[in-house]
Amino acid sequence: MQCSKCDNSQVIIKKQQSGQYLCKDCFIESIEKKVALSGGKDSVTTLEILNSFRKMNVIDICAVTVDEGIDNYRQEGVDIAIRHAKRLGIEHKVVSLKEEYGITLDEIMQKDNHIGSCSYCGVFRRTIINKAAREMGATKIATGHNLDDEVQAIMMNYLEGNTDNLTKLGAKSSSKAKEFTVKIKPLREIPEREIGLYVVAKELEVHFDSCPYAQQSFRGEVSDLINKLSEKHPTIKYSALRKLLETDLKKLILNQDVKGAVNRQPTDYAKHVHF
Repeated sequence: MQCSKCDNSQVIIKKQQSGQYLCKDCFIESIEKKVALSGGKDSVTTLEILNSFRKMNVIDICAVTVDEGIDNYRQEGVDIAIRHAKRLGIEHKVVSLKEEYGITLDEIMQKDNHIGSCSYCGVFRRTIINKAAREMGATKIATGHNLDDEVQAIMMNYLEGNTDNLTKLGAKSSSKAKEFTVKIKPLREIPEREIGLYVVAKELEVHFDSCPYAQQSFRGEVSDLINKLSEKHPTIKYSALRKLLETDLKKLILNQDVKGAVNRQPTDYAKHVHF
């Protein structure tokens, strides 16, 4: 078996979508080249690749790490983030939920009336990161969302009927509210497995452990379902994302909502749009 690009016999991966066999060097190049063209493991890979543009004086970057307060899990990731920022000479800020809101995610999950970790974590993280972006003068927020994350979000929002959220699942998203900085996802077309292999191939220090609350979440169940389907249909994640890209969801949903809103009061319409 030889590399499809350079004939090197030291192949480390067969790419599911293209069927290509790639050696270590060609695989690393394929990941970095794909990110550059898309405009747009996960945050470390994003930082590593964006730093290559910083070295070419194309962009300036700074990093933000959110400490959610999860015992026996989060501190290792925070420490690794600090070391990477120091290694690259990048401005870095660590912000904790305890500092900002006076409570940790562990403490929230100990309450009897909690509604699931992701419901709180997502809101807190977005708020903290946007606040840090404003304070640091950033014009874009680059997140490490990969192909698996995006397809999970598509499935979750579809199953829950959150069509409004589906319209926001792009490589670049923005808000009319000045408090929110434009968000980009450089890795959204790259499978999680390939990102894991990338950090191993480049010998980057990363935190591989999953959030202990992940398997309790709806996202964890959806992830298991999609991965099971991928065993027999290896390109299903790519096709799901491509179909979303090809569909003008905003126009489609707006037309449906307008037709259904003729006999509604404004408050009813708002409920219908936002579910």
